[in-house]
Amino acid sequence: MTDDLRGQLERAGLRGSYLVRDLSTGEELSVEPDLPLPLASLVKVPLGLAVLENIRLGTLDPASRLHVRPGRITTPGPTGITRFQHVADIAVEDALSLAVSLSDNAAADALFGLVTPPDVMTALRRWDMCSITVREGLSPLTRTPAEVLSPEDADLAHALAIEKRTEGGGHRLEQFDVDRTNVGSARGLVDMLDTVWTALSPAGSPSSRGPSSLDPWVAGRMRDLMGANVHRHRLTPDFASDASRWSSKTGTQLNLRHEIGVVEHADGAAVAIAALTESRVTAAAQPGAEAVMAGVARQLHDYVRSLAGPHPAR
Repeated sequence: MTDDLRGQLERAGLRGSYLVRDLSTGEELSVEPDLPLPLASLVKVPLGLAVLENIRLGTLDPASRLHVRPGRITTPGPTGITRFQHVADIAVEDALSLAVSLSDNAAADALFGLVTPPDVMTALRRWDMCSITVREGLSPLTRTPAEVLSPEDADLAHALAIEKRTEGGGHRLEQFDVDRTNVGSARGLVDMLDTVWTALSPAGSPSSRGPSSLDPWVAGRMRDLMGANVHRHRLTPDFASDASRWSSKTGTQLNLRHEIGVVEHADGAAVAIAALTESRVTAAAQPGAEAVMAGVARQLHDYVRSLAGPHPAR
């Protein structure tokens, strides 16, 4: 099956790293799940977890005010404060909502000023999420050839992203070099989602949780933030329905198109999905490729679901 899925991706001009896991049974199926790729905006999820942990511990006041400078971006895509023309005054917890649910780069960078990449890495190690590496904030993502070239030359920016890769995952562009930028794999990201979705509820016994466990309040707030994701053009059409809830985060950077999420079904099943792709096609808009990307995720999901018996109601 996985060979056929690789063929579908190849015909769409994509290379993909996928992992789909039933969070109740542990059954999973994957395509190149350990391939390290730049995270792009997926980094906002580990950032958000670290910010929430600091709020929980009382080291960060959720109501404290941030003076956030606008991103002054004129290219299509960025949202929120990133597109503002004036400095915004916003509470920390509201900036977190913009960063995760709206994928606002300016809000995320302001939060990185409070909870630095080394702080995020310390939290990830404590939660045993060691397959994710956070090295920098979001501002480097706005310093690619796409921001220098005119919109009419978008294909050239994509060509540079595609063609300047070196051996071992290196790249002439910092934002695509796995040794210099924020990096993760489909397996590492599904492990993170698994932890967020299976953290004990507040009603559980505190003594049953180790000191390094993800706190249920932190996990619950992240589930809420991902459930409010407004970017619903990629995998959402294949997973959202009246009988399911789809909570996710997207990541996009030139030829990189990612999405991670959890689909919770009415029968109690919860399935975590990580779909990371890189395109070899020099086009900014590739709706056909995104449809194939989502279709592969759906086929993996359906196969994993077929391996499980009835799920208890959640």
